[in-house]
Amino acid sequence: MRIAVTGSIATDHLMVFPGHFAEQLIKEQLEQVSLSFLADRLEVRRGGVGANIAFGLAALGLNPLLIGAAGIDFPEYDAWLRANGVDTTAVRVSETLHTARFVCTTDTDQNQIATFYAGAMADASRIDLASVVERTGRPGLVLVGADDPTAMLCHTAAAHRLGIPVAADPSQQLARLDREQARQLVDRAQWLFTNEYESALLLERTGWTEQDLLSRVGTWITTLGEDGVSLAAEGAAPLRIPAVSTHRIADPTGAGDAFRAGFLAGTTWSWSQEQAARLGCAMATTVLESIGTQEYKLNSSDLVARIEQAYGADAARALEPRLAYVS
Repeated sequence: MRIAVTGSIATDHLMVFPGHFAEQLIKEQLEQVSLSFLADRLEVRRGGVGANIAFGLAALGLNPLLIGAAGIDFPEYDAWLRANGVDTTAVRVSETLHTARFVCTTDTDQNQIATFYAGAMADASRIDLASVVERTGRPGLVLVGADDPTAMLCHTAAAHRLGIPVAADPSQQLARLDREQARQLVDRAQWLFTNEYESALLLERTGWTEQDLLSRVGTWITTLGEDGVSLAAEGAAPLRIPAVSTHRIADPTGAGDAFRAGFLAGTTWSWSQEQAARLGCAMATTVLESIGTQEYKLNSSDLVARIEQAYGADAARALEPRLAYVS
């Protein structure tokens, strides 16, 4: 089964200022701030939830179709994704705008001053999912990830019209949605992904109770950080999967995207939800130990060892045959 991943494509520019922002701010002049900080480190990282999830699926040997909008500076990023197994033929490339960009400076107190430039992401709503499906073939699932809100609504509605199952992953865009929009994005989703904070925000945005929501989706997957993940479905007892532990967290960014890739890959292989979640947790920990959201390398023996350590030898043996193809 092929998975189409819709969502943001972005570049992160992360800088470090070896001082304290507070020491540069004059209380009496806050209405007329004009400051420049000399950073001593810059990291440029590929990102965007759509691209991150598609990258993770490709790393597991799948052939995901990435659907999103990028800018005139996309060729290098495009080449990277294609070289790593992501089909980018459905990416809309602007002739005038730049790819979405997150520019952030962090001081020694971990305070941050940041700007997000949407850029070409604003064109995502001009992508017609039905036309993409006609051109590239019918996927078995469409994941609707954080993107331009109008695009998210359009892709969700189109997938339902086409009868293609939806995985809803509204994440950071929840804060921008009104009640009707939030309901439209998650209603009838086969899979619903949130983190712990987003789960509460989703209930507030939709105005639904937890039971209301469970009656409208297949399975609600909530990531809980170091506490693992919870899977809930109507009429079934919640399932808790512990995290795969680590003692060397390098960067938490992208761990949730890696979990989604691992979980969806497992379901594509007809694994049980518990098995798929275990792979997702192993993927998330792999990314936690790496700098950047797409800089990690997967190794079958490493994944199996992580799963065995966290869940036991029987769990590892059950997944090992499929993971043997991961390199």
